[in-house]
Amino acid sequence: MQPAIGPLPASASGPERAARYGHVLAVARALLEGEDDLIAAMATLACELHHAFEYFHWTGFYRVTQPGLLVIGPYQGGHGCLRIPFERGVCGAAARTRSTLVVPDVEAFEGHIACSSSTKSEIVVPVLTPSGSLLAVLDVDSDLPDAFRPEDQAGLEAICNELGARFTVAAGA
Repeated sequence: MQPAIGPLPASASGPERAARYGHVLAVARALLEGEDDLIAAMATLACELHHAFEYFHWTGFYRVTQPGLLVIGPYQGGHGCLRIPFERGVCGAAARTRSTLVVPDVEAFEGHIACSSSTKSEIVVPVLTPSGSLLAVLDVDSDLPDAFRPEDQAGLEAICNELGARFTVAAGA
């Protein structure tokens, strides 16, 4: 398997984005072969994703640690919010609805939590087990407005589906 050459820019075409996600998923499968620790798997995925796309300025997971609460980590980028109730922000909404949210302009999202003042757009994808239990959400922020395309959503959902299928219970649960 050939390593990707540098992070993919936001100007990349849909097919280029889809191909990069395919590459990241293949690398992730190889790296996570036999891994049984959810935190280690999330750390590896956050790192792979963050360095594969130039327009990802914050990439990480918020884990479900108790009913209705997300707690940060692992992630790549600057500081994030430490705890997010399901009732707040984009991450909370994605956790509550168990569906992907793409926010082209975070200023237009009522209740957005500004963990970083430079964030302009965001995508949040739930990590669900095959039985539908929520393990975490994957949060990706960009400093660019409207940075995320359908290929980003499809690619991130495939990666989160893979993660959810590998881990049927959260660490420490």
